[in-house]
Amino acid sequence: MSGPWRQRSGLWQADIASIVLLILFVLAIFGLEAWLKPQFTPTTLVITGILMALIPAAIWLAFFYRRDRLEPEPKSLVLQMVILGSLLASAVGLPVVNGLFAVPTWLSSSPAWAQLLGGIFIVGMTQEFLKYAAVRFTVYYAPDFDESIDGIIYTTAVAIGFAVVLNINFVVSSGGVDLGSGAIRMVLTTLAQASFAGVVGYFLGRMKFEKRPLWWMPLGLMVAATLNGLFYFLRGSLSQGSLGTVNSWLGLLLAAVLAGVVTWFLSRSIQHDLAIHGGR
Repeated sequence: MSGPWRQRSGLWQADIASIVLLILFVLAIFGLEAWLKPQFTPTTLVITGILMALIPAAIWLAFFYRRDRLEPEPKSLVLQMVILGSLLASAVGLPVVNGLFAVPTWLSSSPAWAQLLGGIFIVGMTQEFLKYAAVRFTVYYAPDFDESIDGIIYTTAVAIGFAVVLNINFVVSSGGVDLGSGAIRMVLTTLAQASFAGVVGYFLGRMKFEKRPLWWMPLGLMVAATLNGLFYFLRGSLSQGSLGTVNSWLGLLLAAVLAGVVTWFLSRSIQHDLAIHGGR
């Protein structure tokens, strides 16, 4: 009993610590901006934004890696999955969403129902399928993928790389961002992408080590894509509201809630592993 309790306790501590540190990062950026009142050229604003985009990813990945208490994964392999996620986002994800479907040019001005469906079936399904494919067709059969929780570890690593590219693309396409609101947007994207990937990884890990019906993995992808699309829709609605930065903080709260839901999924997976491996 004490073993599972320590597992769940360590999991929640790591998750809460990562979210708190991400919020402190946002507060620090707001504080520095108010104190220093920096003056940027267009070039230095973009460079600063790109550097900022790397910090939430590093924070989330460092704490998430500590969640795997049963058998830590090789750091080099986790890093490879981060790089793979960034490559897939830049080579496939963004070209499909922004190029093939031209989402930025029409979705935000469409009726609410179309924004929601577009968010789910175009944005959400594209991103979540790529995270699934990155793990399913690479590390899935590797010896280091030996527990169901590994599905969550590796898909989250892919999502971290994905989030870095999405954040950098946002900075570059905007010609730089306001530091405070930009920090919120980057933390928001990182938390959300990691949360959706956690759902995919949960279903993927269970599929490998248990006999599951054919609809199991499509269901997992659909759940993750729906969460992704709902988040995309709500984030757009918040950013178009009249509350300014307050809406961004509401979005950050939404991402934190999603991260908490995924923690619950992960704790279930840990309990399952403990039952199979006898609490080793």
